[in-house]
Amino acid sequence: MDIGFIGLGKMGMNMVTRLQRDQHRVVTYDHSAALVKQAVDVGCVGASSLADLVRQLSAPRAVWIMIPSGAPTEDTVQALAALLQAGDTVIDGGNTRFHDDVRRATHLKTQQIHYVDVGTSGGIWGLTAGYCLMVGGDEAPVKHLAPILTTLAPEQGWAHVGGAGAGHYVKMVHNGIEYSMMQSYAEGFELMAKSDYQLNLAKIADLWMHGSVVRSWLLELTAGALKNDPQFEHLKGYVQDSGEGRWMLLDAAEKDVPVPALAAALFTRFRSRQSESFAEKTLAALRNAFGGHAVRRSGE
Repeated sequence: MDIGFIGLGKMGMNMVTRLQRDQHRVVTYDHSAALVKQAVDVGCVGASSLADLVRQLSAPRAVWIMIPSGAPTEDTVQALAALLQAGDTVIDGGNTRFHDDVRRATHLKTQQIHYVDVGTSGGIWGLTAGYCLMVGGDEAPVKHLAPILTTLAPEQGWAHVGGAGAGHYVKMVHNGIEYSMMQSYAEGFELMAKSDYQLNLAKIADLWMHGSVVRSWLLELTAGALKNDPQFEHLKGYVQDSGEGRWMLLDAAEKDVPVPALAAALFTRFRSRQSESFAEKTLAALRNAFGGHAVRRSGE
């Protein structure tokens, strides 16, 4: 089927390549003309603007947005709303906060334009392994998109999970769980790295992939990373977040649901970005003030 695709970053380019390989007609657009050319080179159709993309699609049109959440996605949705017609569908496959999905779906419905939100998991490996897709929106447009979703996902790898925003809500929780899993692995491997034993951490990570109750794809990636750089000498412990952990924490607070593992994992990421923590300086100052404990001065 015809599909418009906006955003040709690491995931977007792999996704349009996977779609084209399955004989879908993919009309692509990105601010980078070089990326559009790259998509054309793998068999997609290039567009010079959003208007050009819409012109090249047959009705009812479906346009997938795969760009950063927040203003970039919001601006693109609004721009498309002025170009599309009744019966067309906008698909947001990025990491949008589910509240925004509900608002957009309500607004677009006044123009009889469908809105589908797709939580997309799979990262840069999705080209070969496929993407786990968590889909929110009305049943009719989701059913229309089934051929696209089936191509992008592995077998049994996509599901319609609910109404507008449900796809991104489920993806938010998925990523919150991911934060906690990654933090648990990180803490365990740090402890083993500092043990009195000369442990081969890559070998242990690989061992745990065979029958262990903690085996997972994340552990498989850990094993691969440790094989390439056993002490992570070429990395800094600076860990960014893309927002979903924060959103899940806020949602949990609103619902009085305790999520201590997520909170600890998220706050550890915050700490990783500070060369020095004001809170820890405060602790040092207080220990010195009430107990005369030694402190280390700046420059020492």
